Amino acid sequence: MKIQYIRVGDYYIPDLTLPEETRPIGKWGRMHREYLKEHKPIQYNCLLLSGKLWTYLADLNQQAQDRLERMIDQMKIAEGVTEELKAADLMAWVQHIGKNVWRV
Repeated sequence: MKIQYIRVGDYYIPDLTLPEETRPIGKWGRMHREYLKEHKPIQYNCLLLSGKLWTYLADLNQQAQDRLERMIDQMKIAEGVTEELKAADLMAWVQHIGKNVWRV
């Protein structure tokens, strides 16, 4: 990768641009960022200096969120929590949903 420089007054400074990532990194991305900082500082610095950290964390957050939603759906099926139960007995539905979410 070749670095381009621009002249500002009497100085040449690197012409660095950040990637155009608009997705949030979310809870799982923030947790992983802290893990990288603490346990994998070389990988963290490589991602940070290459400008790929935010995209990496946003992808990781999306994967973790998708996995969590899949797990909750599977748990609802295993426990028999359905929309019919919600319509018939809302309190029982809330109790099952709350129990399943906190187990994850």
